[in-house]
Amino acid sequence: MSLLNDRLDALRGTVPAKGHDARTLAALTTNPGCTRRALLDAAGVDKDAIAVHLGKPRPLAKSSIALRSGAIFEQQVKADGGAELLRLLREALGLPLPEAAHTDLAAVGTQDASLQVRHAYTRTAILEAIRSTGPARTLLDHPILQLTVAGHPVYLEPDVVAFQLDGVFHIIEIKSFAVLDGQADPAKVAAAVTQAAAYILALRELLENEGVDKDAVSDDVILVTPRNFSRRPVASLVDARKKVAALTRQLSRLTRIEPLLDALPPHTTFDLAPDPDDRPTRDPKALTAALQTTSARYTPACRHFCDLAYFCRSEARDEGSIDVLGTGVRDDLGGIDHITTALRLADGTRAPAPDQTDLAAALQHAHTIRAQLRESA
Repeated sequence: MSLLNDRLDALRGTVPAKGHDARTLAALTTNPGCTRRALLDAAGVDKDAIAVHLGKPRPLAKSSIALRSGAIFEQQVKADGGAELLRLLREALGLPLPEAAHTDLAAVGTQDASLQVRHAYTRTAILEAIRSTGPARTLLDHPILQLTVAGHPVYLEPDVVAFQLDGVFHIIEIKSFAVLDGQADPAKVAAAVTQAAAYILALRELLENEGVDKDAVSDDVILVTPRNFSRRPVASLVDARKKVAALTRQLSRLTRIEPLLDALPPHTTFDLAPDPDDRPTRDPKALTAALQTTSARYTPACRHFCDLAYFCRSEARDEGSIDVLGTGVRDDLGGIDHITTALRLADGTRAPAPDQTDLAAALQHAHTIRAQLRESA
């Protein structure tokens, strides 16, 4: 592990490793075939700093208004010791919850308590809850969990962990996007559940280290969102098994990073070479060349979760990669990697390979229809 860490440190350079959080872990499952991201994440490289230095920063994912709205909604749900949240749990789980012990783990120790201290308090509270023989339920607010990622501990903070009488923990995610007529934006729900999958794995890791079966943590995430256009919260049970399995596979892949490192040219580094004022001094051309020694797998969805998305998009466009058109088009044109190839097959200036005959015929048919439509317009 020491040699591996040395190699990853060399990739990152002189700055400390940038830690993971639930969002970055969730992003691992969105584009699992991207070698570039796997290497950068394993080394703890600050992708945002690289993108800014190369003039390809990603816009802020959320406005300050949206962030403030989300914080207000979370406070509303948790007010009065979680009274409203308890009502939602009764509805979502179909269980009587006459009372629950509410513990705010953000308030433990001193005001500046470290993540390690809060994690220790969280661990104690969870073990006390699971070993208790009494009827009390436990709501743990702002807990700190720990998940091992590529051999290193990562601290994560779920919104709430709820403990039920029958010995099963549930992760609760509080999000401010609305559920309209029983339906929510599928992409936002998927993102929330993928994020919750990281918390499920972290809680299972804690319990398994204490000899407690992983079934003590439910695969169902309790998602709390506003109902329709009001601020009235509603709770929904969402099955996270597929997301948990996908994240487990990706975390396993990070522990097998050596083959990806072996494929890099010697002395490859993504070091920004910051000066004493933390301003990058690395030649952008040299940094770009270093990044291009890795294999990226850009898709339009990368813009929503990866800080290097706009750099990779520009690179894919310059190469004429079919990936810039999205996964749907890429899947439909399986075996064709470049837009130019598809266009030449469509207009008949390129002879198809034996396994491209049907695809070429479909492209030529589409090309003919498009030409006819243009003529009649």
